[in-house]
Amino acid sequence: MAAISREEVAHLARLSRLAVTEEELDRFAGQLDVILQSVARVGEVAAEDIPPTSHSVPLTNVYREDVPTTSLTQDAALSGAPDAYESRFRVPRILDEED
Repeated sequence: MAAISREEVAHLARLSRLAVTEEELDRFAGQLDVILQSVARVGEVAAEDIPPTSHSVPLTNVYREDVPTTSLTQDAALSGAPDAYESRFRVPRILDEED
């Protein structure tokens, strides 16, 4: 695999909208090259007879049984609200309306 070039790093930085210095281009090119070589080595080790896995140990379902229960009434839910309006929670506006 060919080493990643400064131009490729600059292109990635532009795509990511990152401002990088000339010194950073050189440093990042070396670092990205090491990362890409490591990924390539993992690809060489992967064998067809080994199934892909997401975890190294088996996982078990730790969720509780889904049992329906009664919910709060609307009045009970709104009783602790700092402000309510027309049977709804009223919260401060955080976004301006766009035209």
